[in-house]
Amino acid sequence: MTPNPTPPSSPRPCRASPPATPAARLRALLKQDGLITAPGVYDGLSAALVARTGFTAAYLTGAGVAVAGFGLPDIGLLTQSEMADRARTVVTALGRVPLIADADTGYGAPLNVVRTVQEYERAGVAAIQLEDQAFPKRCGHLPDKELIPEDDFVAKLTVALEARRDCDTVIIARTDARAPLGLDAAIRRAERYARAGADVIFVEAPESLAEIEHIAASVDAPLLINMVQGGLTPDTAPDTLAALGYRVAIHPGALLAPYVLHGLEALTRLGGTLPEVTPGPQGLFELVGLRDWSAVGERYRRHTKDGA
Repeated sequence: MTPNPTPPSSPRPCRASPPATPAARLRALLKQDGLITAPGVYDGLSAALVARTGFTAAYLTGAGVAVAGFGLPDIGLLTQSEMADRARTVVTALGRVPLIADADTGYGAPLNVVRTVQEYERAGVAAIQLEDQAFPKRCGHLPDKELIPEDDFVAKLTVALEARRDCDTVIIARTDARAPLGLDAAIRRAERYARAGADVIFVEAPESLAEIEHIAASVDAPLLINMVQGGLTPDTAPDTLAALGYRVAIHPGALLAPYVLHGLEALTRLGGTLPEVTPGPQGLFELVGLRDWSAVGERYRRHTKDGA
C-alpha cells in the first residue's frame, strides 16, 4: 500500500495545466464575454444529460448530491470523501465539460481545506467553491445561517490557493453574509475575498434585482450567481446577468426539481399520497427528513446549553 504523500513544509508552486484540460477550458471561458450557464449535476445521469445538450460547464451541487445521492437535507451532513467520490463519477460522465464543484466549508479547519483541494483536484474538477459559513453549514436559501469571522475564511481561502497543484484550478469564494449581516456586510466580505486572491466571487442569496445590480457594481472581480428555483433570489434572465457583468450562473435545481415533481406525480398515479411540504427549497429538504434532522439538532443544542 502506497502511503499518502507528505504535505510540503511550504507552498508548492502550482503548474499550469495543458490547454485541453477542463480547468484550462474553464479559465478560457472566464476570459471571454458572455455568461457561463452551469446546470446542477449530482450523479452520472444528470452529468451525461448536461454533457450531451451542449452546455460549456456544469455545477456539482452539494444540495443535489445530499438529496438525490443520500436522501439527506443540505445541512452539512455529507463528508469530504463522499463529495469527492461523487465528483469523480460526475467528471467521468461529463467528459470534456468543466465541473464547478461545491466544497461547502472545506470540511474543517485550514488543514482540512488542503486535503479537500487535493482530493477535488484528483477527482478532476475545474473549480472548487468554498464558503464562509460555520460548520455544519446550511443551504444558502434556508434561514438561520451562521458565519465564521472574515479573518478565518481568508485563512481558508489562502490555504486553498496555495494548496493547488494546478494553477488553472479556479477557486471560488462564496459569502453567505447577506441574510445574517445584510447586503453591505456581504459586499465588504466579497471585496476582501477578492483582494485575498479568489478567482471568482459568489455572493449568495441576493433578494432583489436591485441587490443583484448593486453587487455587480460594487465587487471588482468575476462574479458567480446562484439561480435557485423558489429561492430567495429572483429568477433573472441570462442576458440581464451578462449585461451586469456576471460571468457564471449556476442552476442547482434545473434537473433535480423536475425530477422530484414528476417523480411525485408518477407515484400518486400508482396510488401514493402527496406529502405536505413547504414551498421552495425547504420543501425539497423536508421530503428527505429536514424536520427530523432539525429536531435532533435542536435537542442536542439545548442539551449542550443546559449542560454548560
